[in-house]
Amino acid sequence: MIFDRLKRFFIILEEGTERDSPAAFSPGQAVSGRAVLELAAPARLGALRLRAVGAARVHWTESRSAGSSTAYTQSYSDQVEFFNHRDTLLAPTDNGEVTVLQAGRHEFPFTFQLPETLATSFEGKHGSVRYWVKVKLHRPWSTVKKVKKEFTVIEPIDINTPALLAPQAGAKEKLARAWYCNRGQVSVTAKIDRKGYTPGEVIPIFAEIDNCTSRAVVPKAAIIQTQTFIARGTKKQKKSVVTSIVGDSIAAGKREVWHGRALKIPPVGPSILQCRIIQVEYSLKVCVDIPGTSKLLLELPLVIGTIPLHPFGSRTSSISSQYSVNLDWLSSIPEQPEAPPEYSSVVSSPEAEEILAPPCRSELGGILEGPFFAYIQEFRFRPPPLYSEIDPNPPSDNIRPRCMTC
Repeated sequence: MIFDRLKRFFIILEEGTERDSPAAFSPGQAVSGRAVLELAAPARLGALRLRAVGAARVHWTESRSAGSSTAYTQSYSDQVEFFNHRDTLLAPTDNGEVTVLQAGRHEFPFTFQLPETLATSFEGKHGSVRYWVKVKLHRPWSTVKKVKKEFTVIEPIDINTPALLAPQAGAKEKLARAWYCNRGQVSVTAKIDRKGYTPGEVIPIFAEIDNCTSRAVVPKAAIIQTQTFIARGTKKQKKSVVTSIVGDSIAAGKREVWHGRALKIPPVGPSILQCRIIQVEYSLKVCVDIPGTSKLLLELPLVIGTIPLHPFGSRTSSISSQYSVNLDWLSSIPEQPEAPPEYSSVVSSPEAEEILAPPCRSELGGILEGPFFAYIQEFRFRPPPLYSEIDPNPPSDNIRPRCMTC
C-alpha cells in the first residue's frame, strides 16, 4: 500500500534565495516552491495537482427576538476570492497508465504569480484573510492524500506620502453635569505630527487639557484598533486597545500640558483599507475621565504602514530615487572636538591677498555660466597681522597719567 511506502509528503515555499526564511510575500510577487515526496519503496502514482487560493471570509451570527416566546438566529456570511490558481505537477500518461516512482526523494517545483492588489493576511474574531497552497496526491485504488501550506501576504503601505505625513489635530469640550447641576467645563486639544506610523515608532502627543470643573480629572491616551466585518449590508465591529498611557491627575481649575508625551506603537498588523468585507483601522484617542459624567473623547485617525519614514523627511521620497547620500562620516566625528589650528598656519604671508582675491573672468572660462558661483566679500582683503605679545604702539613717556580722584 502507498501508506507503507510514503514516508513524507510536504510543501516547501521559497522566498528569494533564503530557504529557511518565513513565507511572506508582497502583491505582484512570484511564489515559488516544491512539493516533496519521500518514498520508502517504489510506488504507483496517478497525478499530483496543485491549487493556490487567496480569499477573505467573514461570518457571524446574531440572535433576534420575534415576540415574547419566539427567537431565531440570523447568520451573516460573505467571501471575496482574490485568486484561484490551479496546476498539474504530475499528470497521467496519454494512455492512462500510472507513473511509477522509485524509492527516495522526489521534488516537483511550481511557480505562480500573485495579483497586484491583495489584502494583508489577517485573523480576526469574525473573519480572516488567508493564503495557502494545497497539493493533492491521486493514487490508483486509494484515497487522495492532501497536504496544505499557508503563507503570508503583506500589502505595502508607504507612510512617506503627503496624505500620511500631514499633521492631525483636533479639539473637543464637554460640560460636566450631575443631578442637573452644572459643574463646569472640560476641554482638550491634541495634535500629532503625522497620520502614518509603523510598528515600533513613538508618537509624540502634544495636548492641552483645561479642567474648569470643581473636581479633579485624569487624562489618558490610547491607540485603538477597530476591526470591521461587512456582510449582506450589515457591519460588525470589534474594538480593542493596542496600548495606552495615563497622565497625572489635574486638579480643579488647573491646566495640564503635554509637550510631546511619548506613546510607543507595539508590534501590530498594518491597516487594511482596500478590502470590501474586512477593514482594520487605527486611531489615537485622547480621553479625560470626569467623575460623575461620561468621558470626554477626542479621536485622531492613524494609519499603520509597512514602509517606515524616510530619515530625511517627506521630500526625499522623490529625491532619494535620484541621489544617494553617504553618512559614514558621521561615525568618524570625535566626541571631543580638536583645538582650532593656529592662525599663522592658515594665512602667514602677504600672498594671502593674491590667494583670496577672486579669479579673473578669463581664468574662469565657462564656470560663471554654471548654476551657482559666489564669493564671500569679507575675505577679499588682507588678513589681520600675526599675534604678538610686543605692543607695536607703546605709550609715550610724555603723557601725564590721569588723576583717579578728579
